[in-house]
Amino acid sequence: MDKLQATQGDLKQKLDSIIVDGQAENGLVKVAANANGEVLQINIEKSLVDEGDKDALEELTLVAVNRALQKANEAKEEEMRKIAGDLLGGGF
Repeated sequence: MDKLQATQGDLKQKLDSIIVDGQAENGLVKVAANANGEVLQINIEKSLVDEGDKDALEELTLVAVNRALQKANEAKEEEMRKIAGDLLGGGF
């Protein structure tokens, strides 16, 4: 049981350190997230803000966030497979 708890702690730290990004509209909106699914940063190009199109800004932000979270989920699943393989004594 101690090994499992240690592995869970290691996994959380590992997932915190894996940073992925999502972009929309050729990088006008960029979102960084970690593999634990936490959004860490949102960058919006000034030109997009200056256009004043609130609906477009909201839509592009959602697209970028969802892309980042999808990548974060994929990274998490990959790490979970690695951990499960290690715990079971072999690869999947």
